[in-house]
Amino acid sequence: MNYAILTINPGSTSTKIGVFENETALFLASVEHQNGDLAVFETVNQQFAFRKNTVMQILAAHDFDTKRLSAVVGRGGLLPPIQSGGYRVNEAMKSLILGGTLSEHASNLGALLADAIAAPLGIPAFIYDGVSADELEAIARITGFPEISRKSFCHVLNTKAMGRKYAHAVGKHYADLNLVIAHLGGGISISAHRKGRIIDVVSDDSGPFSPERSGSIPLFALVDLIYDRQYEKKELLKKIRGNGGLKAHLGTRDCREIEQHIVDGDVKAEMIYAAQAYQIAKGIGAMATVLKGSIDAIILTGGMAFSKKMTGMIEPYICFIAPVQCMPGEIEMEALALGGLRLLRGEEKPHVFEVG
Repeated sequence: MNYAILTINPGSTSTKIGVFENETALFLASVEHQNGDLAVFETVNQQFAFRKNTVMQILAAHDFDTKRLSAVVGRGGLLPPIQSGGYRVNEAMKSLILGGTLSEHASNLGALLADAIAAPLGIPAFIYDGVSADELEAIARITGFPEISRKSFCHVLNTKAMGRKYAHAVGKHYADLNLVIAHLGGGISISAHRKGRIIDVVSDDSGPFSPERSGSIPLFALVDLIYDRQYEKKELLKKIRGNGGLKAHLGTRDCREIEQHIVDGDVKAEMIYAAQAYQIAKGIGAMATVLKGSIDAIILTGGMAFSKKMTGMIEPYICFIAPVQCMPGEIEMEALALGGLRLLRGEEKPHVFEVG
């Protein structure tokens, strides 16, 4: 049986969609939003109508009839901890997202957009391998504050997809391998995959700084900064995620621009860029200890993995641990489609989302 699946991946500065027939992509499209397009919205949820209109315009431009669709799969957002795999979008999920209590992230719109298009057609809307999918072991959750437990926030969708792709390439199963996978994008996360499960992570607020995020900050200095400058919560969160990292140091998050500055002799840019690579390598080393050194491969993925300069700075620090594989970019649209296909075929059963 042939299934037509629409995938939707709302990002911080883009809206990406894909239409697949079974495993084959009929077309993929991405719209990069100008700063002014999104600046008029105070919250991510307020972007909903704008994003939906973008999706429908893309579909119209490709002359695609939505009545052909069998399902719509959106990227899962910053929900409370969920299981990996698929969830059917339900009222509980939509109500929680619309309530505005979740951390601000464009991916929160994935479920809402999928449902808005699927519901009138009478077809299922899913999310798959959501950002908050949590497989951490109990020991990995403990912190020095009893009031705070660690949760799994990483690029679950792309890292699991890349793990499966690597396993296929070497003639093995993802569930049989131990991998450390570093997703290097606007946000950076590093995850330890043991036999198909992400058992520990270095999330974007607890490890290396990235093009636009601060990463881990010394706590005493952070407390002093908050009280000395009397930051409002919203302002500080934006400094941590959006205005931190390379952007804070160098005024831009564009790694290509930074690398050109380095070529032109910018010593500061060279040092900051090298520091980012250094911190990424440290995060990979931390996840290597979680797997007790039993690692089949270290995978560098995400947009920054296209940069031979960046991967070339990271690899000397980590090549003694395990073979390093560069798998640049992301295959999130394909991963969403294949996840949705497995759900439609009954190869996997969707989980039921519940609050509390």
